[in-house]
Amino acid sequence: VAIARALANDPELLLADEPTGNLDSRNAQRILELFAGLAADGQTVVMVSHDASARAVASRCITLQDGRIVTENAGA
Repeated sequence: VAIARALANDPELLLADEPTGNLDSRNAQRILELFAGLAADGQTVVMVSHDASARAVASRCITLQDGRIVTENAGA
């Protein structure tokens, strides 16, 4: 419901904090595919996640450790 509400007004920037955290693997994959589709259509999606599979749909990945950037590279 939170994701649908966030998308209702077609925002230019979508901020997603652990969007797959409480989902089973099937629904988590659906959300990642949705975000990938939105990004492909020009939507800016910024996602924070501990889920390593989220990297598969990212165009850019930034890894933080102790509040500092330790790696920054292209995603999938």
